Amino acid sequence: MNTNPQTRCGFVALIGPTNAGKSTLLNSLVGTKLAIVTHKVQTTRSRLRGIAVLDDAQIIFVDTPGIFKPQRRLDRAMVQAAWGGAEEADNIVLVIDAVRGLNADAQTILDGLTNTQRKAVLVLNKIDLIRREELLALAERFDQTGLFTHTFMISACNGDGVDDLRKYLAANVAPGPWLYPEDQLSDATERMMASEITREKLYLRVHQELPYDSTVETEAWKEMKDGSARIDQTIYVRRASQKPIILGKGGQTLKQIGEAARHEMEKAFDRRVHLFLHVKVNEKWLDEPARYRMMGLEFNKD
Repeated sequence: MNTNPQTRCGFVALIGPTNAGKSTLLNSLVGTKLAIVTHKVQTTRSRLRGIAVLDDAQIIFVDTPGIFKPQRRLDRAMVQAAWGGAEEADNIVLVIDAVRGLNADAQTILDGLTNTQRKAVLVLNKIDLIRREELLALAERFDQTGLFTHTFMISACNGDGVDDLRKYLAANVAPGPWLYPEDQLSDATERMMASEITREKLYLRVHQELPYDSTVETEAWKEMKDGSARIDQTIYVRRASQKPIILGKGGQTLKQIGEAARHEMEKAFDRRVHLFLHVKVNEKWLDEPARYRMMGLEFNKD
């Protein structure tokens, strides 16, 4: 740990509507892929910490689930986790999809910030997809709320404006000792990262056919004598009709998902990986407290 009294350290929560680009921004700010990214809404389900060091500052970014109008228990738990991450952070960054602008979900977040009397940094993302005059008008609308200390216009995908945002945040965390070793990039365990990697490949491969309510769990992790790892995972779906979609003809879809996941795991963990995937039907997984604990979410009984 760095205990130099001249150092600075702080938590920065990334909040925003679904698909605003928070996870892409986290990866860009940290400089490596930590959070999974798909086109599917509500991909991020739990809080993930990514750690960046800039000069004497250590910034602990907290990627949170998207904030939207919850319909189910899992939705409510995710939104609760997002607001919890904001409440516990030293600084808040609101990430807005500039193309979607100030929609209903964005207004809900503005209302939440108003109710908690918290100021935030505004990040208008995806500026490469919107005309400049529309972008400036949007920035003015948000600025008129009085909720923001600073506004950044960025593209998390191509990196435009991200360095300026990182420098600003590094300069505005409080003096204090670093909380993590200098070379640590995340607090996520390898088991959790492995589950998320497979879930990303699952969504990318069958996102149009498969409903949102599926999950991946790392059931077993065995260290092999040659330094490789054997990882056994289960993909849970809620309907028997969903299982053939993941398996594909002759098991080819599952094989493709597994190959893509294994390849990324080997890069992430810097070792050979032997990945074994299984698909099971569990109609009630969304109502099991243990599943929520694995995702780092609160299980609400109501």
